Amino acid sequence: MKTQTVTAIAASVNQGDAGGARAVTERFLSAISSLNPGLNAIVQHDSADCLAQADAVDRRIAAGERLALAGVPVAVKDNIWVADRVVTQGSLLFAGFRPPADAIAVERLRAAGAVILGMANTSEFACKGVTTNKAFGATRHPMDRSLTPGGSSGGPAVAVAAGLAPLALGTDSGGSSRRPPAHVGVVGFKPSLGAIPYGPGFAEPVSGVGVMAPITRTVADAALVFETLAGFDARDPDSAMPLAPADDRPLRVGYSPRFGLDAAVDADVVAAIEAAVAALAGAGALIVRRDPVWPVGVTETALMPLQHAGLAAIHGEAFRRQPDLFDPDITVQIEQGLALSAAAVAAALLLSAELARRAAENFVDVDLLIGPTVPCVAWPRDQLGPATIGGVPVAPRAHAVFTPLFNHARVPAISIPCGTGRAGLPVGLQIVGPRGHDRRVLAFAGFAEGVLAGGG
Repeated sequence: MKTQTVTAIAASVNQGDAGGARAVTERFLSAISSLNPGLNAIVQHDSADCLAQADAVDRRIAAGERLALAGVPVAVKDNIWVADRVVTQGSLLFAGFRPPADAIAVERLRAAGAVILGMANTSEFACKGVTTNKAFGATRHPMDRSLTPGGSSGGPAVAVAAGLAPLALGTDSGGSSRRPPAHVGVVGFKPSLGAIPYGPGFAEPVSGVGVMAPITRTVADAALVFETLAGFDARDPDSAMPLAPADDRPLRVGYSPRFGLDAAVDADVVAAIEAAVAALAGAGALIVRRDPVWPVGVTETALMPLQHAGLAAIHGEAFRRQPDLFDPDITVQIEQGLALSAAAVAAALLLSAELARRAAENFVDVDLLIGPTVPCVAWPRDQLGPATIGGVPVAPRAHAVFTPLFNHARVPAISIPCGTGRAGLPVGLQIVGPRGHDRRVLAFAGFAEGVLAGGG
């Protein structure tokens, strides 16, 4: 079942192959039943509802419709609104909450013939780099259940990697749908801000940087889902940017081992990334050494006051009334947010805006940037992050260093598998492009995927 791609399932169901969407859904429900108890990737699902959705798709096909995602089961991250499902944000505060409407992306999934399979685990409020919470517990790495898949989209990434779903819809406000896919060996695509409409849904701690992000087994699947979900919707104030067509010329690609940051990287990750870059160059890619240039003072740490202040603004009153409901790691962030000055929050907001304004400067003489998605492989699931990276002690968020700045830059970025590090654990290659050039990123990622899989 792991080899059943989105593209293949949709083609089969559209052709009216035996069993249709119902048979596909039954197979994935069976996988959830047998595998999910050991992984804790899917935290809520309703088999009867899933089969009813599949039957409705089969009726549409029988009536002559052809659907882009016909019969494709989708695991949806448990912070995205799905009407009439319990959606909790991984928080006891929202136990039993049923959204009044679908998120726009979920509307479009349904219209395209997808089957909403279930809700996939997330860290509380999607604000932690490991997928664990008080509501449902920890999601486990499919290759080694003592490890974490990272976060916050650990549930969606594990669902795809373990064959519980061929497609998951995650969110990405700082790397949440790129880092977990890197850790478990699947594809995670963060579109340009506004390319796929966001909301309606929960209030976001950091507004203006989060996106809906497909997680798939292949780049072709990610591209199909992106084209299905992208497009303007007036309900999203950021949904206003036209997308550039695919390029019909050779691309100049800048390789940056640390994306221009003073960051520690483990030796096994360095080796995997350098081998991937050499393979791409050997297959004909024009690759030059190029570091992005960032505004002075830009680090993830300098931007974190936005998340802390947002959590405090949204959940501070509930935290004061019922502190025991909250994850201890989220408690720390809320307390930090409550202690922040207005000037500190404004400084972080100005830095984020400066990142967005200057993002295009990094693509003046290169078309894309490539480098590591994460500076380490997966670590024990009882830790917020590895204690050391690159042989030196690091802070708990050091594993997340290479993804958040691209959210604040509002640009598209994708993580694809590019070999393994210690203990055979997956390593991810991150490919980044200018805002609006999502198709360029996807096209090069598809080329790279073929090369790195031995088919280039």
